[in-house]
Amino acid sequence: MRTTTKFRIVMWASAGFLVAAGWGVYFAAADKALPIDPNLYTLASVTQPIVWLFHRPLGLSAVTVANAATYALAGLIVEAVRKQLHHRS
Repeated sequence: MRTTTKFRIVMWASAGFLVAAGWGVYFAAADKALPIDPNLYTLASVTQPIVWLFHRPLGLSAVTVANAATYALAGLIVEAVRKQLHHRS
């Protein structure tokens, strides 16, 4: 089965949405009395690039939508590069 570029970009956006929602659920359920491990905070920041742009708290819905858009943009770039490499071979 051949997948279309649109489908792949939708999958990238879905992954970004799920990543942000997962972190949101994790941090909402985490014990507020314990500090966040720096490695865990770094992983959350790397998987949610929107966190780097805004240094203030954002709502979960805003972060999930922004992260989905960011992942869709990354998917668009990856798919364009993949298409170029596929045409060369």
